[in-house]
Amino acid sequence: MNIELFIARRIHFSADREDNRRATPPVIRLSMAGIAIGLAVMIIAIAIVTGFKQEVRNKVIGFGSHIRLTNFDSNNSYESKPIVVGDSLLHALNTTKGVVHTEIFATKPGIIKTDNDFQGIVLKGVSNDYDTTFLKKHLVEGQMINIDPGVISNQTLVSETLAKMLRLKCGDSFLAYFVNSEDIRARKLYVSGIYNTGFSDYDKLFVICDIKHIRRLNGWDSDMASGVEIFLDDYDNLDGITEELYFSLIDKTDRLANTYYIRSIKELNPMIFNWLEVLDSNVILLLVLMILVAGFTMISGLLIIILERTNMIGILKSLGESNGSIRKIFLYVSMFLTLKGMFWGNITGIAFCVLQSYFQWFKLNPETYYIDSVPIEINILQIILVNVCTLFISLLLMIAPSYLVAKIEPAKSIKFE
Repeated sequence: MNIELFIARRIHFSADREDNRRATPPVIRLSMAGIAIGLAVMIIAIAIVTGFKQEVRNKVIGFGSHIRLTNFDSNNSYESKPIVVGDSLLHALNTTKGVVHTEIFATKPGIIKTDNDFQGIVLKGVSNDYDTTFLKKHLVEGQMINIDPGVISNQTLVSETLAKMLRLKCGDSFLAYFVNSEDIRARKLYVSGIYNTGFSDYDKLFVICDIKHIRRLNGWDSDMASGVEIFLDDYDNLDGITEELYFSLIDKTDRLANTYYIRSIKELNPMIFNWLEVLDSNVILLLVLMILVAGFTMISGLLIIILERTNMIGILKSLGESNGSIRKIFLYVSMFLTLKGMFWGNITGIAFCVLQSYFQWFKLNPETYYIDSVPIEINILQIILVNVCTLFISLLLMIAPSYLVAKIEPAKSIKFE
C-alpha cells in the first residue's frame, strides 16, 4: 500500500469538510481557481489564434492559391506578361505529389464606370477549371458566373463593397475601361453575383470574369495566361513543394522562351503572413505567463497547507517517516489540487470556445482583422499538450516549496497548534 498516497488523499478530501479548519478551504479554492483560470485562458487563446490564422490564411489562399506560377519577367503589378500554359506543363504540375488542383488565371487593371461613379479595379479572368468553392461560400446574392469554353461570357462577380460604392445590383450592367499601349478599350459586363469575404483589401479590388476577355484585350493566344494557381492538399507542405517546383521548372521555358517563376502565397503576401507569425510569439508569451501565475498560486497554497499541517508533520517524523516520504505526501496533495483545477479549467475553456464558434457573440471589425467575429479552432492535440505541460510544470514548481518539510523539527512541531 502506498502510505504517502493514502495520507495525501485524507488531507485533500478532508479539506472540504465543514468541520475542518476554516483556513484550508479558501486556500484550496484559491489554488484551484488559479489553475482553472490560467488553463481556461490558455485554451481560449490557442483556439482563437489558431482559428484566426486559419481564417485569414484561407481567405488569402481562396483569392489566390498556395503557389503561383508566372512569367519570370513579370513585375508585381497586375499588368503581367503572359506565359504559355500547355498540356505538358499542367500535367507536370498536377502529377506533383501534394498538388490537388491547378487553374489558369489572368489579371488586368481597369476602371469601372457607371452613370454616377467610377472606381479602379483589377479584372481577374478565370477559366472553366476555376474552383468556385471559396466564392460560393461567400456569395451573398445572385449566382456564380457560367464559363463556356467556346463562348465569351459577359458575366462577372463583384464584391459587396464595390457594389455599394458603384450602386450595382445583380443583373445590372457596367462599362469597364482598359488601357492597352496607346488606346483605351471598353467592355460592357453584367453583374451575375455579389460576394463578401470580409477581406477588404481584396474585396474592393477584384472583379471575377471570363479569362477570354483579358486574352482578347491583350491580344493573347488561347493558351496564354498570366499564370497558373496551384492548390495543395496540406498547407504544412507549402515550403517543400514550392522548393520542389522551383528547381524542377527553373531551367524550363515555354514556346516563346519565357522562363517560369514559382512563388508561394507567403512570398506573394509577406506582410500578412509575417503578421500571422508574430501572433505565435504573443501566444507563447501568454502561455508562459499563465503557467507561471497558476504555478505560483499553487506554491502559495502548498506552503499554507504545509504550515497548517505542521503538527501532523512532526508526528509523522516522530514515527520514523523520512523527509522524502513526507514531501511525497504534499506533492500528491498538490497533484490532486492541480488536477481538480485543470478539470474546471478545461470545462470553462472548451465551453467558451464551443459557444463562441456557434453563436459568434464577440465581433471584430473586418476592416482591421479581415473577419467579422472572433474565430475559434478547437484542436484536441493542442489542448492535450497544454494540459500535460500545465500539470508537469505545476508539479515541477511544487518541488522547491516541499523542502520546507525538512525544516520542521518534531519536538517543536508536535506542540504547534
